[in-house]
Amino acid sequence: MIYQRSSALFAEAKKYIPGGVNSPVRAFNAVGGDPVFVKSAKGAYLYDEDGNKLIDYIASWGPLILGHAYEPVIEAVIEKARKGTSFGMPTEVETALAKLAVSMVPDIDKIRFVNSGTEACMSAVRLARGYTGKDKIIKFAGCYHGHSDSFLIQAGSGAVTFGSPNSPGVTQGTAKDTLLANYNDLQSVRELTNANKGDIAAVIIEPIAGNMGCIIPSEDFIKGLRELCTQEGILLIFDEVMTGFRLGKGGAQEALGIEADIVTFGKVIGGGLPVGAFAAKEEIMDHLAPDGPVYQAGTLSGNPLAMSAGLAMLTELDAKPEVFKSLADKTAYLHKGIEDVLVKNGIPHQINRFGSMMSVHFTDEPVVDFNSSAKGNNETFKKYFHGMLREGVYLPPSAFESYFLNDALSYNDLDFTIKALENIVDELK
Repeated sequence: MIYQRSSALFAEAKKYIPGGVNSPVRAFNAVGGDPVFVKSAKGAYLYDEDGNKLIDYIASWGPLILGHAYEPVIEAVIEKARKGTSFGMPTEVETALAKLAVSMVPDIDKIRFVNSGTEACMSAVRLARGYTGKDKIIKFAGCYHGHSDSFLIQAGSGAVTFGSPNSPGVTQGTAKDTLLANYNDLQSVRELTNANKGDIAAVIIEPIAGNMGCIIPSEDFIKGLRELCTQEGILLIFDEVMTGFRLGKGGAQEALGIEADIVTFGKVIGGGLPVGAFAAKEEIMDHLAPDGPVYQAGTLSGNPLAMSAGLAMLTELDAKPEVFKSLADKTAYLHKGIEDVLVKNGIPHQINRFGSMMSVHFTDEPVVDFNSSAKGNNETFKKYFHGMLREGVYLPPSAFESYFLNDALSYNDLDFTIKALENIVDELK
């Protein structure tokens, strides 16, 4: 494939945009080479600036669950844009989307819209602290909740120590209130709660992790986490920015049979436009301004274009719940096809899958947390990524990211993808 125009555009972008991108994963630092610049997309396909057609397995990192340029969503945005793009005032569509979201998701009464997943998680933590009167939070190594200071924390020297900043600009003062546990390790959470009795406001977790590959919680871990939070008076926050409305109408809460205290959303709830949200029972949400003392605001929150796109998307998903089974079936089919090729050729690997999320790891060991994910052979992954790209398949450009399938993918697309792997498999040996 030819990427001359993409490379030229990247060189130009680097003159004016830090690193040439507005979100670091786009820069291809994890896989090498220059990023692909997209010109347009439709259904399951991306069309780049060099005229290449690519089968897409990131779906804008999750929101385009029904495919690119899905007609009801596009029509809703166009119709709303003709009436004005932003007002900074209430609109009826905000309530319509809120009402629908609350009806689809278990265990929530009210929802507040924001502009990104980062903002949703940041606001959820502030609400938890304001509601409980406590300062500290627990997060898990490898889970990503956006780039708010509280979340950019790496491990300290032991399970019961404070974390430390992993980005310049994050203060030690902020870091001291974020404790780091290990995913799928309930004992690490217990040690932190025992060492910080009465000081922990919330535990925040990706219930199905998507930022160290697709990592699935064990039943004992996720149930035990819910029980522990209840016992200790700690709010459990599910970051469903990726999983909300993707794993089912009720997201991970429904799929796992676990009720969270606060849930954050993004991606699908905006139908592909920038949006986020956080939701909880009325008694918690009523602590938010203007009803309560916890301040949170946003001039463009509830933007009518994003609300209209989200309403169109959720309306489709609410009316067509069979799409979740269709997506899961396609993901299982792709899983089996990739696994068959890798097994046949003796290539060490692990494939994790839940619903329409999936990841391929080049390692012999089960991938259950950040440490085991990090043991994957990144050199093999680079060859895999670029080989598949050369064949016309666009995968996440990082071994630590989940695939997100969209329902516009046909079984012919999946077969094409499996055949593409067969074509490059010798490069992986």
